[in-house]
Amino acid sequence: MSSSKGNAIFLVVFICLYISNNLYLVCSVDPTTGFTNIPLTEANFEIQRPYDVPLEERYSYENGTRRLWVYADDKPHDPNSHTQPRTEVRIQGLDYSSGVWQFEGYGFVPNGTSGATIVQIHGASHGATTIILRIYDGDMRYYSSELVDTGLYDRWFRVNLIHDVDGGKVRVFIDGVQKFETHDQGPGDLYFKCGVYAAPRNISYYMESRWRDIKIYKK
Repeated sequence: MSSSKGNAIFLVVFICLYISNNLYLVCSVDPTTGFTNIPLTEANFEIQRPYDVPLEERYSYENGTRRLWVYADDKPHDPNSHTQPRTEVRIQGLDYSSGVWQFEGYGFVPNGTSGATIVQIHGASHGATTIILRIYDGDMRYYSSELVDTGLYDRWFRVNLIHDVDGGKVRVFIDGVQKFETHDQGPGDLYFKCGVYAAPRNISYYMESRWRDIKIYKK
């Protein structure tokens, strides 16, 4: 095989980057390979917002982009709830409790938003959530602890969140690169959410995220 042909094959298959500080090999791939896309309609997008505010004052959907915002002193989404303020898309009608499921979407977080959950898997055997991904000062963290990715302000980034319920694993891909993997919190009534949901502390007064091309996959 010629050198040029060998180089071409190498480039076509995939690009691998060695991340020395994490001590493992990360490959830029398509995380949806092997999954089946589940068609969505607007009925699958339930918007949760402060209960005393009209929808259009916390959410817009124009030209394929969903913009969601909330303030630190907003009310919860339900008058009987004691949770933090939120404006979130709750994927409706596709709750799951087994198998391998995947959320994909392109997110955008404007500079200044901090202490906001932008995507999560709700439900678990232990606790209320399987995974929460928050933005703090432009960086993404697993809840408020482990760093997932950096430098996410003011740009579109692709998020793929894969949950293997039977295997008890959750993987996070940003722009096609696996950035994080963790054990889940056990099976439950599980579903995906994205938007802005204020953390319990260290939050900005105004929080916003934007989403487009949201898809759900199943294996």
